[in-house]
Amino acid sequence: MQMNGTLYFVLCLLLLIVGYWGYGRFVERIFDPDLNRKTPAVDHPDGVDYVVMPGWKIFFIQLLNIAGLGPVYGAILGALYGPVAMLWIVLGCILAGAVHDYCSGMMSLRRDGASLPELIDGELGKMAGKIIRYLCIALIILVGVVFAIGPAQLLANMTGMSMPLWAGIIFLYYFAATILPIDVLIGRIYPFFAICLIFMAVSMLMALFFVFDGIMPNCTISVSGVHPDGSSIWPMLFITIACGAISGFHATQSPLMARCMKSEGQGRPIFYGAMVAEGVIALIWCAVGLTFYQSPQELNEAMPGGNAGKVVFDSTQYALGHIGSILAILGVVVLPITSGDTALRSARLMIADALHLPQKNMLPRLYIAVPLLAVCLIMTRIEFGVIWRYFGWFNQCIACFTLWSIAVYLRRSGKFHWLATVPAVFLTAVCLSYLLTDKNCFELPWGISSIAASLVAVGLAVMMPFQVKPKLGKD
Repeated sequence: MQMNGTLYFVLCLLLLIVGYWGYGRFVERIFDPDLNRKTPAVDHPDGVDYVVMPGWKIFFIQLLNIAGLGPVYGAILGALYGPVAMLWIVLGCILAGAVHDYCSGMMSLRRDGASLPELIDGELGKMAGKIIRYLCIALIILVGVVFAIGPAQLLANMTGMSMPLWAGIIFLYYFAATILPIDVLIGRIYPFFAICLIFMAVSMLMALFFVFDGIMPNCTISVSGVHPDGSSIWPMLFITIACGAISGFHATQSPLMARCMKSEGQGRPIFYGAMVAEGVIALIWCAVGLTFYQSPQELNEAMPGGNAGKVVFDSTQYALGHIGSILAILGVVVLPITSGDTALRSARLMIADALHLPQKNMLPRLYIAVPLLAVCLIMTRIEFGVIWRYFGWFNQCIACFTLWSIAVYLRRSGKFHWLATVPAVFLTAVCLSYLLTDKNCFELPWGISSIAASLVAVGLAVMMPFQVKPKLGKD
């Protein structure tokens, strides 16, 4: 179907904004925040992780935490499937990703800032909690590696300094951010990082309207697939664009901010709002990819080996000039760096929770942080493309577990659980279908794997009411 590219982009952008005010309020009413309930940071501040911070600062930290390379690199790679990728960004963000982020963040807030494995344990059982703990730690290590190599490559291209040197500098920053109290380093420098992020997003949005020669001049929406290498939209698009639509990684980060909030009423702008803001960034970069190169074929030719960083560098140079591109690239660079630092911080907290090791003193933090960073450094020797592929699958797999735990929580509370159950079914089918068709796993035919994955996902939804009974009273 042929459409006017500018109109299509504007409609997608408006849908995200309307989704926050409309569906976001609906989700908030279903969850029913209690403004009189004491938050963990108010009830027992520790000066390290449980620290009350202003709402605006928590929002920007949450946005920078969750918006890594995904809404830029993932959106550009997703653009290879054509403008239909934007529909997944919009609908996935509003109906799945923001619901996932808001509910998991609020559940953590009500459970004393509990990490994701503890939340899964409480809703799906101890075995699921153990599985998700290992998956989360594995994902976070992948995040730490991917989100150091990506910006290091961009900085190397921009400065002429070597990529390993930049990676080493980034890892030193990660180490400091992992062990220092959250308001000493992260709380102070993130507002400046947020300025870089805002400049990047706004400048590229303006470039789409006023610099490029029309937004997506060849806007052909096709659900049959237009990927240059023949990849099917199902399930690959939904694995490729993760962070801009829905990401399990976010649920590992939300507890960090749940430990800094002063009221449950802050939940929608901080959790749901940050996810919508990330969706806007993904939408912009998806449009840039299809505007600067005008077609998925041209975009694919511009990315040898799937190097989306080259697209970022070339498009910002063209749109903003040398100085402007430096500022815009810095905005892109801070996204992965500010996700990698809090990712490793949350890994420290997960491991500490599992070992029942208090983190108020510095030495116990070092016991965990040093080997954690050492593993990340070793993994930087693995090919970037391999790490990114596994990162994408782990990411969506964790989102499945999180959505099912949210669905169980809502049903046990006697609330409308379908707002989490429906996206849980969809994403479960995506992850299982990918696993069954991938050449490194079962390599089954596309049709068989899709049917089998869908039947399993729907079966879980059918079984849930018999396994989980609503309870009376408010959590």
